[in-house]
Amino acid sequence: MLNIASLLIGLIALVLAVVAFIPLLGWANWVIVPVAVVGLALGAMSDRNAGRNLCIVVIVIGVIRLMLGGGII
Repeated sequence: MLNIASLLIGLIALVLAVVAFIPLLGWANWVIVPVAVVGLALGAMSDRNAGRNLCIVVIVIGVIRLMLGGGII
């Protein structure tokens, strides 16, 4: 059950991360990354890895986008 919750949170965060690639919407990654961290925590408590791995990918995408935009120095 925790894996399904983690997958849903990861999918929502991934869709929002794709939207955040639009110029001038990079600030949205400041919201997306913590949401994905919550999904990562749920996925870590699960016995399956799919939700955890998806959230890790979303976090990496969000952090790279923040670094490219100058949000994280």
